[in-house]
Amino acid sequence: METSDRETVRKLLATHGRTYADQAGIQLRNTPQPLYQLLVLACLLSARIRSDTAVAASRALSEAGFRDARRMADATWQQRVDALGLGGYRRYDERTSTQLGVGAELLLDKYHGDLRRLHEAAGGDMGTLRSLLREVPGLGPVGVDIFLREVQGIWPEVAPYLDKKTLQGARKRGLPDEPKALARLADHTDPAVFAAAMVRAALERTGTTKKATTTKKAAEKTAQKTTQ
Repeated sequence: METSDRETVRKLLATHGRTYADQAGIQLRNTPQPLYQLLVLACLLSARIRSDTAVAASRALSEAGFRDARRMADATWQQRVDALGLGGYRRYDERTSTQLGVGAELLLDKYHGDLRRLHEAAGGDMGTLRSLLREVPGLGPVGVDIFLREVQGIWPEVAPYLDKKTLQGARKRGLPDEPKALARLADHTDPAVFAAAMVRAALERTGTTKKATTTKKAAEKTAQKTTQ
């Protein structure tokens, strides 16, 4: 069974083994700028919006020069709105612009804009780390999960970070959905890449939805004919 599971993992990594940070053009390192860019990406991804749109908005903010907390805070509300709009992030652009501005000010005031200081303040305790991240406006439980999934490759004590969405993807592909059993299948794969592959599998559309929609339409047509 484990051999079969490892083959499933190999195929998943080949198809979906790419972090969202990489997709957004963030060269993730344990330095202030890429960590901040990841935080912004996590905020964008946590909204009810397509992940591709959130990634495009992250790129647009970076291209506008808002790559660190100081530049984000110094930007005007409208400049942030405009950048989000260029990325197609229009449904939540005004609220998100406000959150990004307030969040940047908070990080500057508490951590001098350096998320490594927040990391240090947690003292290696995951509960504290999650609580400190939750203080960032717009970063709810989903956003915290996204950030920690992506950052676990450079903050080793976070790994393996296998949240509900990760386990959902594993279950969808017939893999163990018990964290320790699933983690063993990662072998030497970057834990962030491994988690991203599972999440993308969870979000992958299948023919089930399409089939259900077709069946529903057929039933509606039959009902219409019966009443005519």
